[in-house]
Amino acid sequence: MSSTPRWSGDGPDLAPSAHLDTFARDNLPPREQWPVFRFDLPELRYPLRLNAATELLDANIARGRGDHPAIVTPAETLTYRQLAERVNRIANVLTRELGLVPGNRVLLRSANNAWMVAAYFAVLKAGGIVVATMPLLRSREIAQLLAKARISHALCDVRLRAEMEKAQDASPDLKHLLYWGDGDLESRCAAQPAEFAACDTAADDVCLIGFTSGTSGVPKGTMHFHRDLLAVCDSYGRHVLKPEPTDRFIGSPPLAFTFGLGGLVLFPFRVGATSVLLERASPEDLLPAIARYRATVCFTAPTAYRVMAQHAAEHDLSSLRRCVSAGETLPKPVFDAWEAATGIRIMDGIGATEMLHIFVGSPQEKVVGGATGFVVPGYVARVVDDAGNDVPPGTPGRLAVQGPTGCRYLADARQTVYVQNGWNITGDTFVQDAEGRFWYQARNDDMIVSAGYNIAGPEVEAALLRHPAVKECGVVGAPDAERGMIVKAYVVLAPGATPGPELVKELQDFVKAEIAPYKYPRAIEFVDSLPRTETGKLQRFVLRQKAAQA
Repeated sequence: MSSTPRWSGDGPDLAPSAHLDTFARDNLPPREQWPVFRFDLPELRYPLRLNAATELLDANIARGRGDHPAIVTPAETLTYRQLAERVNRIANVLTRELGLVPGNRVLLRSANNAWMVAAYFAVLKAGGIVVATMPLLRSREIAQLLAKARISHALCDVRLRAEMEKAQDASPDLKHLLYWGDGDLESRCAAQPAEFAACDTAADDVCLIGFTSGTSGVPKGTMHFHRDLLAVCDSYGRHVLKPEPTDRFIGSPPLAFTFGLGGLVLFPFRVGATSVLLERASPEDLLPAIARYRATVCFTAPTAYRVMAQHAAEHDLSSLRRCVSAGETLPKPVFDAWEAATGIRIMDGIGATEMLHIFVGSPQEKVVGGATGFVVPGYVARVVDDAGNDVPPGTPGRLAVQGPTGCRYLADARQTVYVQNGWNITGDTFVQDAEGRFWYQARNDDMIVSAGYNIAGPEVEAALLRHPAVKECGVVGAPDAERGMIVKAYVVLAPGATPGPELVKELQDFVKAEIAPYKYPRAIEFVDSLPRTETGKLQRFVLRQKAAQA
């Protein structure tokens, strides 16, 4: 019998790469710094040669789904066959006109629309590496990513031209830049054939560099393989979300955010379902869109569910059967409000750009409000102390994870912080109960130690959010000479609420009645808005800096 591995992950060595440009593989972390990868489920044992675009797009046509809607937008609807033809034409433009070779990095910039998805799959099919970016990034931020990933090609929505061209001026590596929306890419595609032979990539060839959203400061480039895009579908998607070919997915996260990539493209495409893409997906946009397009699965952030719950009765949301939340902690009051308004229990989950998608989250029938849930099949998770030892059930500790995906930073010394002794240390504090369910406490650096007490900022936030005067809030530790730290809350008030000492005391007393009194915010500052990333995550590190300077 041949000793050649028949599936990726079956041996210690990477498969022969299809990349002619070897930058990505050359800049993977040393193997001894990788986490342990697990392929315990049979469906996670992929062949050595694999192109994710073929598996997620062309396979649907082969299964007879070619005429089924793949993408629905306010501007156009594309079947799987029509999308595949657009993908093939873009791939031909990239390779025949722009000289793309396997392994080149391609920057993609757009809101969520059909051209963005087509460009994404075209890069994958041609053997390139996608670097998708948030539409609101400015030229300085774009230029940093262009430099770090040594990006040679870019495809961009023409409406984002101004910042893109400023970034190009500062980026000597970027040689080729095309826009869609002005007719340029469209006319080039029209002149190209609608067939393209997919690059024979290895399952462990890098196909995506996802940059973290910057909640902790400087973004890091996370490197993902072709097999990883399938692994999140065949673990979380298959065993937790359980999508059906008749589903219509909708949501707010940008496709440049891996939460959005999975929820709006990978999961629906893996089963031949439909993705409804909105360029504008605020809560005010999302509610009528769910009704209009009869969406069945919704992906968005807790802040959006909180707003939508207040107006859910004004819209027909009867088509919904799954609602998923991730990106930041889901407060119990938001969970309760959404269930009261719609009858649907939100499926909370925790994921990470480093891990690509969700690795702890319960299927619908096991959802418990306030809990993140059980570890996703295909992954294992532990709660450990600083030395990496398991802590007893009910004890707070660091979350450690292994599975078919894991952290591989692009040339970044922080690899050894995230990966320790073969485990992905996500930076989150959790408690695991006796049943194995995981309960989120805080980011490790969001734990506030005040007069010897450990206080989780998100727990105080959840208490404050129950008060009708509070629209949003962020809670951090502020330096204090007597206690070391005190709990400080930054509060955005609901319309009609009046800031002042009376309201401060009212909120403090309210929190004391909701949770242990020692956790109440000893300082409250009213603000007009909270610092957030483009993906909606609260930037607590900005609040901590503000508190330290006060």
